[in-house]
Amino acid sequence: MNMTTTDRRLPAEWEPQICVLTAWPHKETDWAYMLPEVTECFRNLISKLSEYVPVITVGPRAACAETFEACGFNPEMVTFADSPTNDTWARDFGPLTITENGSLKCIDFKFNAWGLKFAANFDNLITLALESKGLLPGCRENRLGFVLEGGSIESDGKGTILTTEECLLSPNRNGDMTKTEIESYLNESLGSQRVLWLSHGALAGDDTDSHIDTLARFAPNDTIIYCGPGEADDPNTPELVAMRAEIKDLRTADGKPYHLVELPLPDPIYDEDGMQLPATYANFLITNGAVLMPTYRQPRKDTLAAMMLQSVFTDRKIVPIDCLPLIRQHGSLHCVTMQFPK
Repeated sequence: MNMTTTDRRLPAEWEPQICVLTAWPHKETDWAYMLPEVTECFRNLISKLSEYVPVITVGPRAACAETFEACGFNPEMVTFADSPTNDTWARDFGPLTITENGSLKCIDFKFNAWGLKFAANFDNLITLALESKGLLPGCRENRLGFVLEGGSIESDGKGTILTTEECLLSPNRNGDMTKTEIESYLNESLGSQRVLWLSHGALAGDDTDSHIDTLARFAPNDTIIYCGPGEADDPNTPELVAMRAEIKDLRTADGKPYHLVELPLPDPIYDEDGMQLPATYANFLITNGAVLMPTYRQPRKDTLAAMMLQSVFTDRKIVPIDCLPLIRQHGSLHCVTMQFPK
């Protein structure tokens, strides 16, 4: 544990938000082969999201204008920002926004496409592009010397960060730093006081090296909502059983056990080549007055997951979003959104 004295704080996701960042799919992304289907998914997501919070959507206007404008979004709630993009995973290339001295700072970490797996030359510059257009809700802080994706960490808003060793200790991210050095850097840059690490939870088909937002999420009242194991023959089950045991051993800053809520694991979903995809219900987005929850056209599991989330977020509406198209590119709802706190 590395204590900090700064008043920097990374708010919890359930705190009030000023807007949410998304990126529009287009023919120059990996969505090209299924563009109509995924465009409809984004149309539905942004339409529902904009009922609760303003939305900024980035993309190259020449490639996006026709499909974006055809959706007829409310211009008072949805703003389009013209900027080249490699893909649509706003959670990971968007800034992490902290509070400091009563103002917001948008921390611009380096995005290298999950350890140099894909191109990121445009996406790594999106925070800078938003700043140049006056669309950042706070000042930009340059941290491009450190690789960090938004989906790789969870904040409880009280100084605790939850993450995974598989991701943050990846040699293709910050391989020149030790675990202790990475923990210290997180505390210094985000204002946290401690980091909780999970060493289990790897999912089949996960390009991100075990992003925490597919596995376990903080919620109000010292709660952790996590992805439970599936059937015995599901290849993800052993890792999720081990992760559950780790989570049960975690303690709050004052030494108490967390309240734990287990989500069902969707039935296995496969791509065209027979590869299992990393679908989980943990990839939800908490926003003003609502929790947008991914569904996968599995009525029984979808309904059960919604009931579990409603039991935690009693003050919010649970809004289901069909994310079967998103999971075909190995991501889901939380992965394509990044909130900016008030």
